Amino acid sequence: MANPEQYDSALDLLRRLDPKNTSKNVDLICSIVPDLTEELLSSVDQPLETRRCKKSGRDYLLCDYNRDGDSYRSPWSNEFDPPISDGTVPSEKVRKMEEKANEAFDVYRELYYEGGVSSVYFWNLDDGFAGVVLLKKTVSPAGKSDGAWDSIHVFEAVDRARTAHYKLTSTVILHLSTHTESLGEMDLSGNMTRQIEQDLPVEDDSSHIANIGKMVEEMELKMRNLLQEVYFGKAKDVVGDLRSIAALTESQKEKATHQEMINSMKA
Repeated sequence: MANPEQYDSALDLLRRLDPKNTSKNVDLICSIVPDLTEELLSSVDQPLETRRCKKSGRDYLLCDYNRDGDSYRSPWSNEFDPPISDGTVPSEKVRKMEEKANEAFDVYRELYYEGGVSSVYFWNLDDGFAGVVLLKKTVSPAGKSDGAWDSIHVFEAVDRARTAHYKLTSTVILHLSTHTESLGEMDLSGNMTRQIEQDLPVEDDSSHIANIGKMVEEMELKMRNLLQEVYFGKAKDVVGDLRSIAALTESQKEKATHQEMINSMKA
C-alpha cells in the first residue's frame, strides 16, 4: 500500500513539471518509490504509445486499461503481447460491442484526424460496462517542428429501464514545438480534462455505440474550441504584448486615440 503523503507529493510534483516529459518523470518517480507504481500508472494520464498487432498487422494504442502486468491487449485480435495465459478480457457480449466501437471510431478518426491511430477498450462492470476511447495524431518532424495530440475518453455506462446513465471523463494532451531562425524556439505543451454525465435512450447494444460516439464527438469539439479560443488566444495576446511588430510610437498613439474615444463616450 502506497503512502498517501508520498502519492500526493508525487502528483503535486508531476503537475509542476513539463507535461511533454510526463512518461519519463513517472518512470523516474516509480524507480525512486516502487510502491507508487500501480497508483501512478492508473491515475496519471500520459502520452499514448503505439504498438503493432502481430496477428492483424494493425496499430493499436497502449494505456493502463489494456495492460495486464507487462502485456497489452490488442483490440483487433483480443490477444496479449507478450502472450499470457490468464489475461483479463471482456465477456463475449461486451467484446462484440468493443469490436463495433473500434470499427466506428476508426471511421471517426479518419474523418476528423485524417490519419493517426485509434483504439477502444471495454470491460465489464457489475451493473453495466465501462471503456476507454483513445485517439492519437502525431505530426512528423518537418524541419524543426513537431507535435502530437492525444485524446483519452474514459466512460462508464450503467443500464436502466430503456435508458443508460453515462459518465464521461475526457483528457487531451497536446504538444507543439518549433525552432526556426525567424521565430526562435517555441514549446507549447499541456493537458486539459473535462467531465460530463448524461442519460440517453437505449434500444439495443448498438445504441450504446451511437451514444458514446455522440458524447465523445461533442466533447472533443468543445475541447478543441476551448484550446483554440482560450489557450491559443491568450498565448497570442501575451506574445503580441511582449513583441510588437509595429513601432512603439504608433502603438502609443493608437492607445491614446482609443482612450479619447472612450472618454468622449462617457461624457
